[in-house]
Amino acid sequence: MQLTLNSLAILLFAVIAQAGFAAGLLWFGPHNRVPNRFLALLMLAIALWLLDGFFRVAGVYGLRPELYFLPIYYSLAFGPLLYFYVQSLVNHDFRLRARHLWHFGPVLAQALLYGWLSTQSYAFRNEFWQQVHRPYTYRLEFISTWLSLLVYLLLSLRLLRQYQRWLVDNFSEVSQLRLRWLRTLLVLVGVVSAQWIVEVVLREYFNLYYRYDYSTELLGLVVFLIGVVGLRQANMQAVHFAPDELTSPPEPAAALPADSPAPRPPVAAPPKEVPPVDAAVQERIRRALEDEQLYRNPTLTLAELSAHTGLPPRLISFTVNNGFGKSFNDLVNGYRVAEVQRRLGATDDAARLTLLGIAFECGFNSKTTFNRIFKQLVGVAPSEYAAGSR
Repeated sequence: MQLTLNSLAILLFAVIAQAGFAAGLLWFGPHNRVPNRFLALLMLAIALWLLDGFFRVAGVYGLRPELYFLPIYYSLAFGPLLYFYVQSLVNHDFRLRARHLWHFGPVLAQALLYGWLSTQSYAFRNEFWQQVHRPYTYRLEFISTWLSLLVYLLLSLRLLRQYQRWLVDNFSEVSQLRLRWLRTLLVLVGVVSAQWIVEVVLREYFNLYYRYDYSTELLGLVVFLIGVVGLRQANMQAVHFAPDELTSPPEPAAALPADSPAPRPPVAAPPKEVPPVDAAVQERIRRALEDEQLYRNPTLTLAELSAHTGLPPRLISFTVNNGFGKSFNDLVNGYRVAEVQRRLGATDDAARLTLLGIAFECGFNSKTTFNRIFKQLVGVAPSEYAAGSR
């Protein structure tokens, strides 16, 4: 008997090697250190799972059956590592605390099981496979992995959606911070979860093992995507998103006097009216952006506007949303586009600078972003507008 080096085996080996190399780069990378280490651990956990597939496809288990039950199975870590990666990526202040460790309790049990089995004789492991693992623990492990991944995937998608809503209210330049690739990754993980359902049905109801099993290939694609795109993710140091920032804290209830009668049963409260916008606050924001031209700062954030004006970030956000009727991102970029239009109409500026040069002086720092936002707000591409203004 010899190794079966077919195309799938070679592809799996290449993906596993790439995962190990990329995980090392992520672990020691200078930017996004905490999220990148979660991502590196996720890549290694998936790579070890793929290693089992490589041993099976390449015939390694047939040559070395004693390799069964190696401690390479950490699938119950997939979900938590993915979720903590998303959480730490959108919040630079995030750190793993003792209260988070319970998320990794199931994978610890998984590691202990395989660690113990790897110390047993081949005869014992073969008996364990026949009598315990195949009918019970394998099924429990597989279904638990699917449930864990599904739950953490939904949590990650919800967190990412909240982050993307928060982003436009806090940053004027978001092209490097949108994390659209991460949404694609999460959708792909969802496809893996769906494939696992197919495998469960085939195994439980048709007794088909490793038939129509494409989750190995899909996980390989996940690892490849992580390795290629995760390393290119922009520095997220300026991002400090926490979900509770989306809602204001509830107002404390007033204490009742000691001799007051018993309270009546609660009734449905009328919807809260939005408090009026403070005109002085709105004027201060307008003056900072329009007269003091803070919009020319290409990376202007809500926190920087707060520091400049001395106004609390929540008050600025409320005033921008309800007074100007826009997100922070739309408001700042609106000033930038208006300034580009004004300068295109000025003969000296139009003759002295290129269109992109004017855009950069007005606060844009990316040609792609400038073209997209200008067309979104004006209705035509910048080059068309410039040609028409001459």
